[in-house]
Amino acid sequence: MTLDEFSAYCQSKPGVTQDFPMKGEAVWMKVGGKMFAMTNVRELKMDGDIVSPFHFINLKCDPDRAVQLREKYSSVIPGWHQNKTHWNSVLMVKPPPDTLLKELIDHSYDLVASSLPRAVREKLEN
Repeated sequence: MTLDEFSAYCQSKPGVTQDFPMKGEAVWMKVGGKMFAMTNVRELKMDGDIVSPFHFINLKCDPDRAVQLREKYSSVIPGWHQNKTHWNSVLMVKPPPDTLLKELIDHSYDLVASSLPRAVREKLEN
């Protein structure tokens, strides 16, 4: 998956908007104003190292599943700059298959969308 494919896939979901905080170094994909995915779009400092664009994707995840993914895939680690219980970072140096990445993006989107107020969720469904 490329950065453009990631962006297009996220934006194909209902109600998704983009935000560029962190001096434009990252893009936050949001639904109902809440982030469900983040990646770096420029070089940035991550744990003391300068990393290239699209080095990682942060995705919300069910806590039990988050642990299972981290045990199975060396490229899935606790969320960088996120709550380590509810977020994973997928390192794109050796990412899991695109089918799994899309499934994880879907899972993150669904978790965040389901937590939105009913009126907001109903607008997403229409």
